[in-house]
Amino acid sequence: QVQLVESGGGLVQAGGSLRLSCAASGRTFSRYAMGWFRQAPGKEREFVAAISASGGSTYYADSVKGRFTISRDNAKNTVYLQMNSLKPEDTAVYYCAANSGIVVPRTPVPYEYWGQGTQVTVSS
Repeated sequence: QVQLVESGGGLVQAGGSLRLSCAASGRTFSRYAMGWFRQAPGKEREFVAAISASGGSTYYADSVKGRFTISRDNAKNTVYLQMNSLKPEDTAVYYCAANSGIVVPRTPVPYEYWGQGTQVTVSS
């Protein structure tokens, strides 16, 4: 069982930055691939970024590539999402998710554990 708690969301002007954190419980955090997803009102949950269990591989949605950076600190059981050059279209609830195994999914379904989400609002 893994519990995930996101933090770091808020209101920011376009062009600004935020860093989201996702703290995980449990001793086996380093065995899980981690992903960030977001969901805007009236839209489906969409992939943002993911990182392998070791941190050696990262993946990004085209819409955030070059602006967002995913990283993890296995000693702190935490995954981060650094978001720069934010745009109004980045406004959404951001969720972190954990998936055991080698595969790093880029769709929501395989992920086994989810946080409660943190709101990010980007004003124009």
